[in-house]
Amino acid sequence: MSKRLDHVLVIDIEATCWDGPPPAGQTSDVIEIGVCPVELGTLRRLDRRSILIRPERSTVSLFCTGLTTLTQPMADGGLSFRDACRLLETEYHSRDRVWASFGDYDRKQIERQCADTGVRYPFGPRHLNVKTLFALMRGLPHEVGLAQALDLAGLPLDGTHHRGHDDAWNIAGVLCAVLKSARG
Repeated sequence: MSKRLDHVLVIDIEATCWDGPPPAGQTSDVIEIGVCPVELGTLRRLDRRSILIRPERSTVSLFCTGLTTLTQPMADGGLSFRDACRLLETEYHSRDRVWASFGDYDRKQIERQCADTGVRYPFGPRHLNVKTLFALMRGLPHEVGLAQALDLAGLPLDGTHHRGHDDAWNIAGVLCAVLKSARG
């Protein structure tokens, strides 16, 4: 299938995490994929979706809950990682569209977990790093965090920081601002 340049899929993931190294025998698992498609013709954010995922190699720590608001029971009610990746492919055509995240963490975590668990990587080769793009477009001397990027773009922080669907929505807002400025 050919590339679809109608939308950019903005993705933000949350994964199990700890205040320090992971406990013995545990490996960080994706527990939420936030998705916000951006319609390129209008530069509109179309949707804000949270896909919760059951961790298979770790548990949700109190530290992780404090950071993300995600709890073990919430994650336990989610999809398997395999089914979440399949959903991205079937509902969002993720292998045929450009996808974006804020920095490289999300891309690397998904790549690593797919490789570790034998799950097909749900994206094609076209990844856009919004964090780097924003710094380049603004002529900044270094990359900035999401909250500062929103502030510099004159956008509010909408929702809860470190929740996938809210962060995806906010990253999509930054991306729209960059693309609008590039179009003049």
